[in-house]
Amino acid sequence: MNPFVRTSFPFILFWALTGFAAHAALPLPPAPQINARAWLLIDVSSGQPLAEKAADTRMEPASLTKIMTAYLSFAALKDGRLKLDQTLPVSERAWQAEGSRTFLVPGRPARVEDLLRGMIIQSGNDASIALAEGIGGSEEGFVAMMNRTAQRLGMTNTHFTNATGLPHAQHHSTARDLARLTMAMIRDFPERYKLYAEKDFAYNGIRQPNRNRLLYMDPSVDGVKTGHTGSAGYCLVASSQRDQRRLLSVVLGANSDVGRAMESQKLLNYGFQFYETVKLYPAGRTVSTLRIYKGADSALRAGFGQDLYVTVPRGTAQRLKAQVVSRQPMLAPVRRGQAVGSLRLSLDGERVGDFPLRALHDIPVAGLLGRAWDSLLLLFR
Repeated sequence: MNPFVRTSFPFILFWALTGFAAHAALPLPPAPQINARAWLLIDVSSGQPLAEKAADTRMEPASLTKIMTAYLSFAALKDGRLKLDQTLPVSERAWQAEGSRTFLVPGRPARVEDLLRGMIIQSGNDASIALAEGIGGSEEGFVAMMNRTAQRLGMTNTHFTNATGLPHAQHHSTARDLARLTMAMIRDFPERYKLYAEKDFAYNGIRQPNRNRLLYMDPSVDGVKTGHTGSAGYCLVASSQRDQRRLLSVVLGANSDVGRAMESQKLLNYGFQFYETVKLYPAGRTVSTLRIYKGADSALRAGFGQDLYVTVPRGTAQRLKAQVVSRQPMLAPVRRGQAVGSLRLSLDGERVGDFPLRALHDIPVAGLLGRAWDSLLLLFR
C-alpha cells in the first residue's frame, strides 16, 4: 500500500476568488550574459532563483561582509543592547583600519547612528570595527557572533574572520548565502533597511557618496551594498522594488565599478520583464482537509503559516497545477504548525517546487472508544 496520498487540482477557482488577471505569456528568453565570476537573481517574496551562475561557489565577499555586521547591529538596536544616540569608543584598531574609511578620530567616541551610516553609506572599515567592538567586546568576539548567525540563517558556505571584509584565506561566502542574509535583513529590520537608500553621508567634515551607482540610475533600487578588493573584484548586492514586487541581485567579481552596476541592472530588468510573482494562498487559509485517525476530530485543515508566493514566467500562472501529497494513514495527536504534507506545484508538466503544508489547528488523541473504532477501520483500509 502506498503510504502517500496525492490529490491533484488546478488553481482556476483560486484565481477567480482572488481576482487574478491572466496575461498573455511572453516568450521566455535565456538570462542575460553577465560579466562576473558569479551571480544570482532571486525573487524576495517567493525565494525562487530566476538566474544564476556559480551561486554556491565560495568566494571572497569583500565589503558585502558588512551586511552581516549591519544585521547584528540592527539586532542589538532591536533588543536594546544599543541605542542610536549612544556613543561608542573609537579604538586605535578601528582608527588604523585599512581600506575605505569614515574618518573616525581615535579617542573621540562616535554616535551609533553615525557609525551605522558610516559603515552602510561610506563602507567605512573604521566604523565597522567600532560597532563590532561595541557589540561583541572585541572584533574577535563579534566575529564569533557573525558565524553563529550565519549558521542560524542557513549560510552553509560562509565563514567570517573579520567584520569588514578585508581579505583573509578563511573569509568566504557565496552569492546564494549573501542573498539569504540580505533577505533576512530586509525581512527582520525593514525600518533600518531604509539606510541603504541614502545617497551620501558626511562625518568629521568629509562628505562621501554611496558607492552603489544604481541608487542614482534606477529609482526603484533602494540598496544594498558594494564591495571591492583586488582579489575579490567588484561586487554588488542590489535590491529593487517595483509595483510591490522585490527582486534581489548578487554580482561577485565584476571587472569594474561601472560594470557591477550595469550587470546588476541587466539581471533586475530581466527578472521584472519576464517573470511575475503571484500569491497562491494567504497564511491560515485551508488548502486541503486531511483524514486523521484516532483523534478527537477526523478532519485536519492544512495550509501555510505564511503567505505562499510563487514566481513563474509572465503570463503562465493560470496554467499552474497542484498536488497535495500527504503520508497516510495519519494518526493523532497533531499539533498546530506541524508539517503534515506538501503542495507540489507544476507548470506545463515541469515541477515548480514542493511547499510544506502545516496543520492549522490541534487535534488531540481521541478517547478509548474512538481509538478502538479507528483501529478497526484501519484494519480494513
